[in-house]
Amino acid sequence: MNVTIEPWTTADLELLRQINTPEMKAHLGGPESDAQVLVRHRRYLAFPTDGTGCMYSIRLGATPVGSVGYHARTWRGEPIHEIGWNVLPPYQGRGIAAEAARAAAAAVGRGGWLHAFPRVGNRASNAVCRRVGFELVGECDFEFPPGRVMRSNDWRLQLTQKTLPSGSFSTTQ
Repeated sequence: MNVTIEPWTTADLELLRQINTPEMKAHLGGPESDAQVLVRHRRYLAFPTDGTGCMYSIRLGATPVGSVGYHARTWRGEPIHEIGWNVLPPYQGRGIAAEAARAAAAAVGRGGWLHAFPRVGNRASNAVCRRVGFELVGECDFEFPPGRVMRSNDWRLQLTQKTLPSGSFSTTQ
């Protein structure tokens, strides 16, 4: 299986719409309006220019199957990077999210912490964190979407040379 991540482009708006379903957003407060999706898409496109992060489409061969990305934020008074991912239902359960998360972690760089905040009841995303090598810090109240607090697990991965794959953003299984 050849999983790659590619920087987000204007063509990925359709992928974002495919991700914006009740099934895919069950652990994230539900689907967004089309206007909110467009705002999110523009934010993803701006990440590299404003230096706050990077969003990628996940590809299985040439087929877009999900998204993964990270952005800078402050968590408990410390600067961190936060990562998140989505894999479309027909492609779930194959290890694609873990491969994409490893590649995105490598893209963040070295030094500091990369955190993931999946909802406590989101077994699949918590399993991805374990598979990638994140350390469980514990449960926390996490605001997402803005204005809505959810009970999440705080997972972290120290960004060091030893814990991340080499600079390749493509994996073959």
